[in-house]
Amino acid sequence: MHAQDTRMFIEAAEAPALVAAQLAANADIVARAAEHLRRNLPTAALICGRGSSDNAGVFARYLIEGETGVLTSPAPLAVSSVYGRTPRIEGGVCLAISQSGKSPDLVAAATAAKAGGAFVIALVNVEGSPLSDVADLTIPLRAGPELSVAATKSFIASLTAIAHLVAEWTQDDALRAGLAALPAQLEAAWSQDWSAALPTLKAANNLYVVGRGGGFGAAREAALKLKETCGLHAEAFSTAEVRHGPMALVKTDFPVLMLAQSDVTREDAEDLASAFAARGAKVMLSGHPGDPRVISLPTTAGHPLLEPILLIQSFYGLAARLSVARGYDPDQPPYLNKVTETV
Repeated sequence: MHAQDTRMFIEAAEAPALVAAQLAANADIVARAAEHLRRNLPTAALICGRGSSDNAGVFARYLIEGETGVLTSPAPLAVSSVYGRTPRIEGGVCLAISQSGKSPDLVAAATAAKAGGAFVIALVNVEGSPLSDVADLTIPLRAGPELSVAATKSFIASLTAIAHLVAEWTQDDALRAGLAALPAQLEAAWSQDWSAALPTLKAANNLYVVGRGGGFGAAREAALKLKETCGLHAEAFSTAEVRHGPMALVKTDFPVLMLAQSDVTREDAEDLASAFAARGAKVMLSGHPGDPRVISLPTTAGHPLLEPILLIQSFYGLAARLSVARGYDPDQPPYLNKVTETV
């Protein structure tokens, strides 16, 4: 099996074109959603998602809270779906993110948020899904059919839709320009060669994936993909949190993959990479760290808020190759299905 022949690889390669199409097709609906949010500034924002969509929610949390000042929190889905409670979120907004729009716990959480007074916006790939039926407004992801169990293009479509909504909500011209440039930058990111990480990751059993800000959502997504497609026990941490208890495990030859964007978190990431390397860890860092002990993974520059999207696109190519190198089929992870319906 060649990585380039897998559905995971082929679908991830489609991301640049679908992002361009999504941005154009969603212009009107996103403008309407943004106008509603400006006229009715939310008291708070609740984010609902599972799996890769939950990781997209982490990205959304940093963008919404960082760019609008609206307090944003992930929803504990079981509070609604298992315990039957309704959150009090009068005047708030609920952002529900899903590829299929079918998981009962996600639909229950969105339904409860609406009953609790929230305006529900669904970001969903399957239009006409149960989640869309609940939502006050649906922003289609427009990723097209995704056959690989491992989500790739739908995750990138989710992040792009979130950034599009925030750009219009805040009327940020720089972010709008960054989105316009994103499809070409995704093409460049897909061409980046991260094979320098293959020897370390092929031999690994455990590793940390580290990021911060919007990059933490990308780190969580990378850790999930390493688990499901490569059989690797990967844990995601922020550059701050890993310095507490988890730092104790980082010793000689311990692998650390760091996804750092070029914003105010970059210097801290480089300092942490050097600290890991000083302990003898095998550190792989996106961009050029300036520390010869750290493996550099080439990156594509973009708007700092959007660079996590470019980083995960480069990572997907690595993950598909690593999965095959470790003897796995990334399209058929053991014990997993494309649509996971939890309660």
